[in-house]
Amino acid sequence: MTAALPVVAQVVRSGFVESRHTGSVVALDGAGEVALAVGQVDAAILPRSANKPLQATAMVGAGLELDGELLALVAASHSGEQFHVDGVLRVLAAAGLGAEDLDNVAGLPLDQDAQRAAIAAGGGPEPVLHNCSGKHAGMLATCVRAGWPIGGYLAPDHPVQRHITAGIERLAGEAVAALVVDGCGAPQHALTLIGLARAFRALALAPASTPEGRVATAMKTHPRWSGGTGRPVTRLLEGVPGLVAKDGAEGVMAGATADGTAVAVKIADGAQRAAVPVLVATLASRGVDTAAVADLATVPVLGGGRPVGELRVTGIGGP
Repeated sequence: MTAALPVVAQVVRSGFVESRHTGSVVALDGAGEVALAVGQVDAAILPRSANKPLQATAMVGAGLELDGELLALVAASHSGEQFHVDGVLRVLAAAGLGAEDLDNVAGLPLDQDAQRAAIAAGGGPEPVLHNCSGKHAGMLATCVRAGWPIGGYLAPDHPVQRHITAGIERLAGEAVAALVVDGCGAPQHALTLIGLARAFRALALAPASTPEGRVATAMKTHPRWSGGTGRPVTRLLEGVPGLVAKDGAEGVMAGATADGTAVAVKIADGAQRAAVPVLVATLASRGVDTAAVADLATVPVLGGGRPVGELRVTGIGGP
């Protein structure tokens, strides 16, 4: 991403432009053609956790026998609420494993109440509390199901990771541009924004019985398991008809609806506060019903404890 990227959102405080966010946005229409392109949509980015539904799809394709809330959890960056943690342990227990088998980094819950409760109880960061533990539990359960070793399951050349890489490339319709180490320790796959949008479109359009359809159905049916209570991604899944969507670190959002409309967003400076409004505004510009989440199209700016401005989306064209 470069300084030449267009402004996609700006913060206005009492009429004064305080800051601007540049970035790239792509929208695909129902036929899968590019309907909107802002910035560098064909440049490779790291989708970060926006890749999780793609990874989960590959796991199901390798034999992972999960559906419903537990499959949504595998595709999630969960908030670490107690039901999330219990769900991760259920996934592991069904595979004959436990929390000690997780090889992701330790973390605290994203949910503030859950975080305070963990600390008040004398606890600290644990792998099972990390927002990526559902994905890791899914990887381990996939290994058990497929007869692959669980040792070294995060190595790029491990069978589960080779299978995931191939699955991501199939969904995105392009080769992975780079393979790096994600924050949780798992491999992270670089894609173009067009490829990311194409992959989410494949999820949204897939028959319910396919691996893609099973993941999409799980996420749409169990929004709180796909994110957490009150999270923007949860509200998007709850409020936008037929939407399958996922947030990713460093200003990434992606989603697609049942008619094949797909959007992928990357904010250049990594500001997550701009990614959600840009996704909502772009979906609305393509005729998607976003009325139930219209408040997510802006972010209030506070001064003295009251709204004195807002982050507004700019540069996104209409249909």
